[in-house]
Amino acid sequence: MNDTLTLDVIGRRVEVNGEHATVRFSGVVPPVAGLWLGVEWDNPARGKHDGSHEGTVYFKCRHPTGGSFIRPNKVNFGVDFLTAVKNRYVLEDEPGEDGKDQIVIIGNKAVETVGFDSIIKQQSQLSMLQEISLRSCVVNGAGDKGAIAKACPHIRKVDLSRNLLSSWDEVLDIADQLKHLEFLNLSENKLNFPSDSPSLTRTFPALKVLVLNRTGITWAEVLRCAPGWPVLEELYLRSNSLSISERPVDVLQTVTLLDLSSNPVIDENQLFLIAYLPRLEQLILSDVGISSLHFPDAGTGCKTSMFPSLQYLVVNDNQISQWSFINELDKLQSLRALSCIRNPLTEGGSRAQTTRQFIIAKIGQLKTLNKCEILPEERRGAELDYRKAFGNEWKKAGGHQDADKNRPNEEFLAAHPRYQSLCLKYGAPEDGELKTQQPFLLKNQLLTLKIKYPNQVDQKVTEKQLPDSMTVQKVKGLLSRLLRVPVSRLLLSYESPKMPGREIELENDQQSLQFYSVENGDCLVVRW
Repeated sequence: MNDTLTLDVIGRRVEVNGEHATVRFSGVVPPVAGLWLGVEWDNPARGKHDGSHEGTVYFKCRHPTGGSFIRPNKVNFGVDFLTAVKNRYVLEDEPGEDGKDQIVIIGNKAVETVGFDSIIKQQSQLSMLQEISLRSCVVNGAGDKGAIAKACPHIRKVDLSRNLLSSWDEVLDIADQLKHLEFLNLSENKLNFPSDSPSLTRTFPALKVLVLNRTGITWAEVLRCAPGWPVLEELYLRSNSLSISERPVDVLQTVTLLDLSSNPVIDENQLFLIAYLPRLEQLILSDVGISSLHFPDAGTGCKTSMFPSLQYLVVNDNQISQWSFINELDKLQSLRALSCIRNPLTEGGSRAQTTRQFIIAKIGQLKTLNKCEILPEERRGAELDYRKAFGNEWKKAGGHQDADKNRPNEEFLAAHPRYQSLCLKYGAPEDGELKTQQPFLLKNQLLTLKIKYPNQVDQKVTEKQLPDSMTVQKVKGLLSRLLRVPVSRLLLSYESPKMPGREIELENDQQSLQFYSVENGDCLVVRW
């Protein structure tokens, strides 16, 4: 574009030396002659003013240093979709050197290829392309009508993140020509969305994954556009300063994954507006500032009707500091996996293991915590330790080993909703278990254990005292010296009178006897 050319450029997205901006003004700025473009930068640190010059306001910016005046010939207005595809995927007369490794972007993955020339012919046949990445390729629109459909009819996956698209209509112009499109990433495009619902004749009939991170979309705009996504399964809406303002009605009903991370104004009342999406299995709420949660339709020990299909919840990087939040999660009828790292409740290296055990004990159906599988032995240990840790509090609140006298008060049950069910599962804690220990005296940490050797008929059952903090590895070392058997051959498990007929394997050499809830009177079973 030269200095004298005038076009309707207001609102257009542009690139200048790698930085993106929106054109807010086109015209003369006295006293300097010639045409100027006034732009508002995505990065306000790149600008110099707020759109004013020598007392005259030419345009307005959201930030006092977000604006600049630039000559048109310094601005890149971008290219159409098909030109960008050809620039990236068709290497005319400039093949790579034979045998050299090159990098090609497929979808959003960088794939190293050897002998790139061998597939140039396939890529040059645009009709064969199914996955393309045009990230940061200054795409500004669809180009000639019908050209994309004619050249690239089989595209299923497109990454259009960080381009120069300025409106949802431009996106629709591209999508109209990609009838098999299943994945679309539009992140970091500053899009203007329609004030009315788009025509239902312009839809994404096959779209399953839509990424709209950092696009500036509002929840109302999501709902207006959603009728055009009839089979959508995954929707990503990170970092849009978005708040959920109304309940989806007849839209988003097929969504199984919703990512609302880094939208800091979302709270529990807003979440209830999406609580009845029938197929929602994964909800990602990292860095939204949430600190509390309460399902009003479910009392202590009951399941909520909200989020009926939710299996995986992510609440990392929030302000969760109370155990009541974790208690509420046990009310979710389908929850199987939870990630809740970097919260006040879970921070602190010295108590990290205890916190993990308490979360496991409080959410009975959980199978995975912070991406680590919960094995049956870990669950048993966590629940037994939890039962013991709050046994005295349970007794003071009215708990009793006699079922007819067992009436803990409502305050205790609200703080420990699963405690009664754990007593039914393992038996009520006995007085001997609840004696206050003095942790600094070794004699109060010693366990008296029987040791038997079922595969060695000549070995008699023995009895030893071992610290409950002793690791399985050290126990094996001790037994190895006593029995003159290599450590590598020893297999340990234990039996408890409280769990007759069951044998619990001590499979992790780095864990302590206490971790496995080995108690006084239990029996170590040694095999080799």
